[in-house]
Amino acid sequence: MRRWGRLWGPALAAVALLLLEPGRAADAAEPGVPVPPGELQDDTNRGAISAADRDLVVKVRLAGLWEIPAGEMAVEKSKNPRVREIGRDIADQHRRLDAFARDAAKKLKVKLPDKPNADQQGWLAEMREAPEGKEFDQIYVDRLRAAHGKIFPAIATVRTSTRNDVVRKLAQQANQFVMTHLTLLESSGLVDYKELPAAPDPSAASSPPAALNPVAQTRPDKPWVSLPVIIGALVVLVGFGVWMVRRDLRNRRPAYRSRRPYHYDR
Repeated sequence: MRRWGRLWGPALAAVALLLLEPGRAADAAEPGVPVPPGELQDDTNRGAISAADRDLVVKVRLAGLWEIPAGEMAVEKSKNPRVREIGRDIADQHRRLDAFARDAAKKLKVKLPDKPNADQQGWLAEMREAPEGKEFDQIYVDRLRAAHGKIFPAIATVRTSTRNDVVRKLAQQANQFVMTHLTLLESSGLVDYKELPAAPDPSAASSPPAALNPVAQTRPDKPWVSLPVIIGALVVLVGFGVWMVRRDLRNRRPAYRSRRPYHYDR
């Protein structure tokens, strides 16, 4: 038992290193990317609504008013099967997103536009005037990719700050649609990433990075090792402990002595 007691320390230290070592077991297999469970969100119109909330509902509506006809033009004017498929998918998905926006506007009593704004009308005119084929394809992908890149952070800001559950749910739905459309447009192979606007410099007033934040280091949001790894380590320790105890008990058991007297040769 003393020997086993001396081994407890190193064994527990090994488990502690396993639990604290960043990424070893967690990186063994890449998990699937989760999809936000929308059924967990309410849209009963609870919570105050801000000007940014109303603006988001309007912007979602405006996006559908020009991206639906743009997608229809892609189906008609593109010679590229992939671009035609992208245009069809984005137009169909914006019809569904537009229904969500109109339903939210009805609950929130937000007045929605019935035609695209001046910039969007200009983009549609540019597409109508472009010749069929590669020139149209490039204009279509460039204009939609730029528009989605601008609205993406705006949706994220409202999603994380709104007090109203209707707006929160619409923002989450819109975020999923926009992410899908970004991916579809980029799958065309026509996006010139060098021409995309650069991200703004990080603000000096923002929170320090995780590596310099002691709270983030001592209380991480996610465990380094998954629950199955922890359970497996504990099972190994317990099994090792039982084996050591049984071995010590066998070593302490007195040797068997025969009751028959020994006979010595004389």
